[in-house]
Amino acid sequence: RPVELPTGRYESTPRTAQVPFSTMRWARPSLSRQRVGQRPRSASEVVSVGDVIYVSPVYREGPSDAAPMHYALEQVPDVNGGLVAIDPHTGRVLAMVGGFSYDVSEFNRATQAQRQPGSSFKPIVYTAALENGFSPTSIIDDLPIAINQGGDQGIWRPKNYAGGYAGPSTMRQGIERSRNLMTVRLARELGMDTVADYARRFHVDEQMQPVLSMALGAGETTVLQMTTAFSILANGGKDVTPSLIDRVQDRWGRTIYAHDRRVCSGCEASWEGQDPPKVVDVAPQVVSPQSAYQMTSMLEGVVQRGTAKIVQDVGVPVAGKTGTTNDYKDAWFVGYSPDLASGVYVGFDQPKNMGSGQAGGVLAAPIFRDFMKDAIGDEPPMPFRIPPGLDLVRVNAKTGKLPRGGNEEVILEAFKPGTSPYDLREQETAAAAANNKAGGGSSSGASGGSSAGQAPQQERAQSGVIRGGTGGLY
Repeated sequence: RPVELPTGRYESTPRTAQVPFSTMRWARPSLSRQRVGQRPRSASEVVSVGDVIYVSPVYREGPSDAAPMHYALEQVPDVNGGLVAIDPHTGRVLAMVGGFSYDVSEFNRATQAQRQPGSSFKPIVYTAALENGFSPTSIIDDLPIAINQGGDQGIWRPKNYAGGYAGPSTMRQGIERSRNLMTVRLARELGMDTVADYARRFHVDEQMQPVLSMALGAGETTVLQMTTAFSILANGGKDVTPSLIDRVQDRWGRTIYAHDRRVCSGCEASWEGQDPPKVVDVAPQVVSPQSAYQMTSMLEGVVQRGTAKIVQDVGVPVAGKTGTTNDYKDAWFVGYSPDLASGVYVGFDQPKNMGSGQAGGVLAAPIFRDFMKDAIGDEPPMPFRIPPGLDLVRVNAKTGKLPRGGNEEVILEAFKPGTSPYDLREQETAAAAANNKAGGGSSSGASGGSSAGQAPQQERAQSGVIRGGTGGLY
């Protein structure tokens, strides 16, 4: 279109540019139920003389002062969504996108759109379990389940997204593979009152109904609330209050409001060679640092081996969870690095099917990936901080048991004191020895004991068990 002049008028002669057919090949005709037709064979099948179209510049090596090589055809999407990025240590909102265009709609989908989070809610259930005696290797049945809903509500038979059943599986496998049946069983074991309590603690839903379907993300929340919840996991379990205002100063420059409540008693002192002052985070602890790291490690597995492998392209350690609702009406991805949390949802403003297979890992995760690559992709990789009070033990990634050698995939799993495979085996050995002693038998060779007569403590040391705190304190 003609260029606008400083006077507010436009140039009398419009500028011309090329839009190659190669940039139009995506423009397939729209069919019913979010399906598309055949790819166009010529530009005339896409545009006609006199059409007003959206285009974007294409540069040879990215945007610069140089003129673009040509332009690419674009369109105003029917689907919409929102994105939020938060500093998990301060709650400062670093970025917010409330939709495609403020000129088209002033509705802020990041803060106002109440949407079903789907499976992106599952980390709340699993964190509640970690806080109540479960570990990442706890076994839960991935098998059919039928629940009587009472009255005339009938029988509820939830299913896994991909169908099928994996049988008894570890909690890690449940979250990495986003197993619905395992989550329902876990929520029933915990009690939905407990799950609703953790949803409130994490600011996802202040008044969640204590019904089992809520464990699969059937409630409603906003992308800002979900990103806030994941920020709590990112910072080691401390409460987060998101804020768009850092501070307010009066006319004389005096601070009359500051969002950051962290305490730094020595920050006002002049420097005379002393050590830097320490900033103390006084935010209340929502969950223990140990549970927060265990959940973070499991969500790293979602990216490394699970439903969000596409996010690996960020190039730095990232944890997160996909989410997809019934009939593909909402697609989510919420995740974080050690110092940046971000959440994305995609969906029609009037919820409807976005098309078969349009899940969180297909629609939302690539948006998260591209945003995080631009934000932190060129920074040196920094691992997630490991708090003290955890043992990192090498286990089989699928079974959670001690490795036996061979071609099995081995990972470092984080265990609280007394819950690692070595601890459980020592407890079984001690129990067997006590039983043998009570029965007058010998304790040598008791089942579950260390092999080749090796002391459990010695075997633990030789296996390379790592004490927590290796990644710094929260």
